[in-house]
Amino acid sequence: MRFLALLPLTLIHTAMPTVYFKEQFLDEDLWKSRWVKSKFKNGYGKFKLTSGKFYGNAQKDKGIQTRGDGKYYAMSSRFTPFRNEGNTLVIQFSIKHERTVDCGGGYVKLFPSDLDQEQMSGQSKYYIMFGPDICGFERKLVHVIFYYKGKYYELKKEIRCKDDPFTHLYTLIVRPNQTYEVKIDNEKVRSGNLETDFEFLGPKKIKDPAVKKPDDWDDRPTIDDPADIKPEDWDQPEFIIDTSVKPPFNWDVQVDGEWEPIKLRNPKYKGEWKPSQIVNPNFAGVWNHPEIDNPDYAPDPNIYKYENIGVIGLDLWQVRAGSIFDNFLITNNEEYADKFAKSTWGKTTVAEKNMKDKLDQILQEKRKRQEEERKQRIQEQGYDDFVYEQEQDDEDEYHEIDDEEENDGDYHLHRSRDEM
Repeated sequence: MRFLALLPLTLIHTAMPTVYFKEQFLDEDLWKSRWVKSKFKNGYGKFKLTSGKFYGNAQKDKGIQTRGDGKYYAMSSRFTPFRNEGNTLVIQFSIKHERTVDCGGGYVKLFPSDLDQEQMSGQSKYYIMFGPDICGFERKLVHVIFYYKGKYYELKKEIRCKDDPFTHLYTLIVRPNQTYEVKIDNEKVRSGNLETDFEFLGPKKIKDPAVKKPDDWDDRPTIDDPADIKPEDWDQPEFIIDTSVKPPFNWDVQVDGEWEPIKLRNPKYKGEWKPSQIVNPNFAGVWNHPEIDNPDYAPDPNIYKYENIGVIGLDLWQVRAGSIFDNFLITNNEEYADKFAKSTWGKTTVAEKNMKDKLDQILQEKRKRQEEERKQRIQEQGYDDFVYEQEQDDEDEYHEIDDEEENDGDYHLHRSRDEM
């Protein structure tokens, strides 16, 4: 009987799975009724439903792909608003950068339910921004940004994102105990405490403004040796004129201008002179500024909490299009998200890589044939009139991602997801 009495208390900690939003694009063009394209400005890039040029399953791996290089993209989908108070929040999606990303975002944003979707832009207030962002060789990171009391705060610890052409899964978990976790491909890459790893609240301790370092405090461990004197012949120019080189006999100042002598590095140059160091007899040690409690610090157990989450959106800029978004999930249950990840990304990743390997092999064979044809033409004709685009990226041999005028039309939201 005692065990039965304790059982309900145990079950309290296991939240029942609630799926607030799930999008797998499995119903062909019906996805357009659930997603709204922003009209904030003209010229936004388009999205096309496709599984790409390589995949694990042609139907199940279909997602929305950015179309048109050098474009902004702004599109969103609405769901029944919810608050995450007392519950875990899991945001998960997959993205495949099928073409090499020069500079472009691959992240999602969670918005409050009062967002005007047709006016969504980079200025629109959002609650959470999460996902990869690549620009150049150095910037390849995963954004984790939270909105808190009128400001945006980004994770202080860097997370490196994936930059290969395969599908990768990104998961953000925010728990009511003020902890977070980031997964890539269903494996934890970063976790911690919201208060510790973000600057929501400021420091608990600050330097005591009423205390300053004593004027006579000497914190230099070493000092210049007063007995060490710079040698008289130390100062020598870094460069000297090469006197062995004379102006040409026909040098004409009127035509050629003033003759500039050739300079050589001076072998006697010793650089800047610095006296040797000795132990400072007056060294008082490192002075540590005393700290006091920060009067502006106030603990907040509700940093993680948002009241009316109601829209998920893609608000991006991409120099090079071709990224495929799929398998969106927002839930309150980590176990459910894990199972969903394994049943989607987990089932496609190996087959996708195998298909890509086969395409690469076909491409290599094509390149080899082209090279053999080129050499044969040279032998037969004595010159090369065969135009061979050596500089073209291999990936574009089987990609045709352009700014084509597709008859996509506008995306209109007719009903909430719960009504569909």
